[in-house]
Amino acid sequence: MPRRLDDERLRPALAPDRLVLRAPAKTRPWQGGSGVSGSAAMHSSTAATSASRLVFHQTGVPADSLQWESFTAPVPGPGEVLVRILAAPINPADLNFVEGTYGVKATLPATPGVEGCGEIVTSESPDFKPGDRAIFLRRAATWATHTVVDADSLFKLPPAIDPLQAAMLKVNPATAWRLLHRAGRPAAGEWVVQNAGNSAVGRCVIQLARSLGIRTVSFVRRPELIPELEALGGDLVLLDDEEGLAKAKDALGGGTAALAFNAVGGESALRLMNLLREGGTHFTFGAMAKRPLSVPNGLLIFRDLQLRGLWVTRWIENAPDAEVRAVYADLAARVAAGALLQPVDSTHTLDTFQAALGRLTAPLRAGKVLFTP
Repeated sequence: MPRRLDDERLRPALAPDRLVLRAPAKTRPWQGGSGVSGSAAMHSSTAATSASRLVFHQTGVPADSLQWESFTAPVPGPGEVLVRILAAPINPADLNFVEGTYGVKATLPATPGVEGCGEIVTSESPDFKPGDRAIFLRRAATWATHTVVDADSLFKLPPAIDPLQAAMLKVNPATAWRLLHRAGRPAAGEWVVQNAGNSAVGRCVIQLARSLGIRTVSFVRRPELIPELEALGGDLVLLDDEEGLAKAKDALGGGTAALAFNAVGGESALRLMNLLREGGTHFTFGAMAKRPLSVPNGLLIFRDLQLRGLWVTRWIENAPDAEVRAVYADLAARVAAGALLQPVDSTHTLDTFQAALGRLTAPLRAGKVLFTP
C-alpha cells in the first residue's frame, strides 16, 4: 500500500556541505566487485550485500517492462562507494528512459533512477565514510536498494537530512533555477510565464521567483489548484485556456513577459509565446502533451522571439564545477530553510512498483511519488 505523508514530513533538515564534480559517475549495479584497497583512510568490506532493484530488459511501457529482482551488490573499487538508497522519486525522465524515448538510451538490461538520496555503506574514497548521506548528481540506477558509484559524483549532506526532500533536490529545483537564470535573470518586478504551474518544476519556479522579486503567471488545468499556488507565492494563477490568456494579457498590459517556461507543448506553448515581450525567450523543458510546437511566422519575424530548450543533465555535465557547486549550495540552503519544498504524495517499496506507477495517474495525486527501498 502507498504511504501518504503529511505536511510536517515535507520539512527538511538540510544544509549545504561539499560538491565535487570531475567526471560522469561509473555506476556498477550489475557487476561484481574486487580489488579492495584496505587503506586505513578508507572503509572497506568484502562481504556480499544482498539487494534488490527494478530492471527492464527491453524498452516499453514501464508497467509492462519493469521487473523486481534480487541481486548481490558489487564491492566498490578504488574511488567508489556502495550506497544504500533511502529515497528515489519517479520522474518523467525515468519513465521516458524505460520507454526508450529519453535523451540517454539505456544499455540493456538497465535499472532506472536519475536521482535519489542514499547512505554510504562501504567507501573506497577518503571523502566518505559509512553513515554519510549524499545525493547523486549523475544517473545512478537509484530504483534499487543499493548502487555503486564514483565518490566524485556525490554531494555530501549532513546526517539530519530529510531523505525525501533531498532525493528530489537534483532535478526540479535546478531546472527551475536554470530557467530563471540561463537567459539572464529578469529584474525584480518583471514577469515570467509558465504552463504546468502545479508541476514540481512549476512550484520551484514560483518559490524561487518570489524570493528574487520576480513576478509569475502560472497556468494550470484545474481550478482547485489556483488557491494552492497562490498560497505558495504565485502572483497570478489562471486556467490554461483562451480565457486565461486574455486575463493574463490584461494583467501584464499585453505581451510584456521576459521569459516563458513550457513543459506542455501544443496550444499551451503558443499561449505562452503570446505573452512574451519583443525579444523574449521561450524555454521548452518538457512535453507533457506530446504535441509539437507550432510557431506563427509573425512571432519570429516581427517580435524576434527566442526559442530554446533546457535539459538540466547537460548543464550538470558541461558547466564548470564551481558553477554547479554554487547553484546546489544555494538550493540546498533554501531547502534547509523550508523555502524550497516539493510536496510528496506517497512512498512505495520497490516490490510494490505497480502501485507506485498507478499512483502517477491518480486523479487526486498531490505531489511526487517516491520509492523508499
